[in-house]
Amino acid sequence: MLPSRCLVLLLAGTLHAQSLPVEVANLREDVRGLAQRLGELALRVEQLERENAELRGQLTAAGRAQVTLAQLRESLAESAQEARAAVAASKAETLQQVATQMEKLAKQTNAALDSLARANGVRAPAAGSAEDFPREGVSYTVQKGDTLAVIARKTGARAQDIINANKLADPSRIQAGQVLFIPGGK
Repeated sequence: MLPSRCLVLLLAGTLHAQSLPVEVANLREDVRGLAQRLGELALRVEQLERENAELRGQLTAAGRAQVTLAQLRESLAESAQEARAAVAASKAETLQQVATQMEKLAKQTNAALDSLARANGVRAPAAGSAEDFPREGVSYTVQKGDTLAVIARKTGARAQDIINANKLADPSRIQAGQVLFIPGGK
């Protein structure tokens, strides 16, 4: 019995000795495969780190370029204020031009009336009376029911200045829709 048991052990040792190089070769192959996989993973980690750094840079740039809602509101408020100032300046300039044109037209009208008056033998008003009124003022469109006194009270102007500025021969004959220059009026 001893010899058969030895034979079995001998056979098992021989088989084991023959499979040992195969197992070692298999282990070496497994280690080589793992090393290759580890290299691939290291490359992938480097690639992800580069992409992460690039995204951080983009995020930082976007953060600097991002406008807050408060900044946007402030910018809009400044733009609106600038627009209002430009409109006010334009309005003032336009009113000045209109006043200048009205003064020129008034002088031309007065010259024509004086010429007609001389041709018809009518005496011109005394110097200083018809020309005695402030040169700056506003335009006013006569409303239904307005009288010269009501207009003077509404605008803060003197009735005589309105008469002189508009060369009103009969102040009681103003009509709704008529545009009057109100010297010094508001």
